[in-house]
Amino acid sequence: MTTVDDILNLLARGGDSQYGGEAVTQREHALQAACLAEREGAPATLITAALLHDVGHLLHDLPDDAPERGIDDHHENSAYHLLRRLFPDEVTEPIRLHVAAKRYLCAANPGYRDLLSEPSIVSLNLQGGPMSSAEVESFRLNPHFEAAVRVRGWDDTAKDPEMATPTLEHFAAYVRQAALAECRE
Repeated sequence: MTTVDDILNLLARGGDSQYGGEAVTQREHALQAACLAEREGAPATLITAALLHDVGHLLHDLPDDAPERGIDDHHENSAYHLLRRLFPDEVTEPIRLHVAAKRYLCAANPGYRDLLSEPSIVSLNLQGGPMSSAEVESFRLNPHFEAAVRVRGWDDTAKDPEMATPTLEHFAAYVRQAALAECRE
């Protein structure tokens, strides 16, 4: 059975790999997203979702340039399936939906696509492109819609090679708190 320590170790061990074509590593990206969530005063569940939203990228052995080769790793689904036994929906659903949130924002907000990095645009095209009008309306009805959009925003911003963040150990407390929330239910 996978534990919280296993998840944190996965991020610690695999985090040195490059985050797509971005100027940061997987770990730097995760820490930046969690830091941005913490700065906004997000609850432990959303800070955990921000930290772990891309952990699915660490669950395969595809090359770093897989998106450029036309391969979508479906990391949001891999992460969801790994984490759903440890965490409540308040953690796992924004993770599962953060790719859909990008597709939603491209369709719903004029100019959003122009804010995306080139690697994010490449992955957007692999992930289905902007949502249709029907998909937009359906997505807005999801009870985790707003949380997914928040995680998406932190994801989009967490690509600064100069940003200083707390350590993984700092965020581990949030991860443990979010996991405990699941145990109390």
